[in-house]
Amino acid sequence: MADNAPQARPYAKAAFELAREQQAVDQWSTMLAEGARVVLDERVAHLLADPTRTSGDQAEILIELLGETLDERGREFIRVLARQQRLAALPAISELFEAERAEFERVAVVEVISAFELSQTQQDSLARALKKRLDREITMTTSVDRTLLGGVIIRSGDTVIDGSARGRLARLKRDLNA
Repeated sequence: MADNAPQARPYAKAAFELAREQQAVDQWSTMLAEGARVVLDERVAHLLADPTRTSGDQAEILIELLGETLDERGREFIRVLARQQRLAALPAISELFEAERAEFERVAVVEVISAFELSQTQQDSLARALKKRLDREITMTTSVDRTLLGGVIIRSGDTVIDGSARGRLARLKRDLNA
């Protein structure tokens, strides 16, 4: 997303505001996610990158592929993106839309990477602590990375909390070398 984020941000904000006005945030979330998925397909990306196709052609190809997923506002959004040559930014737009949604709904999407699988009790305890610290509802995913040696790494947006043994050892090494 990093490459397209600056171009995608205003479109994501506009889409989110429109979705809120329409009381159709779930529908827009689905439309954008599906649009992002389709645009990332190599065959579609090749069609959209074809310089012989007009922006109108590109929009209609994508609209046809998305079919019933799009309502009239969604189709018009795709046309605007095509005219502005921003169809390739759809994955970033979708991601930023979801970030806007999470902020609005006061939900923090948290990724927890641990050295060992966390029990449900540990996950619940961690979710309660994060809810208190972040003052938001928590949506948490977990994964295991045995190279951490111990502890956890917690990511939420731009925030990273590295409580892993590997991270502590790296900080200790950095401090000793300073």
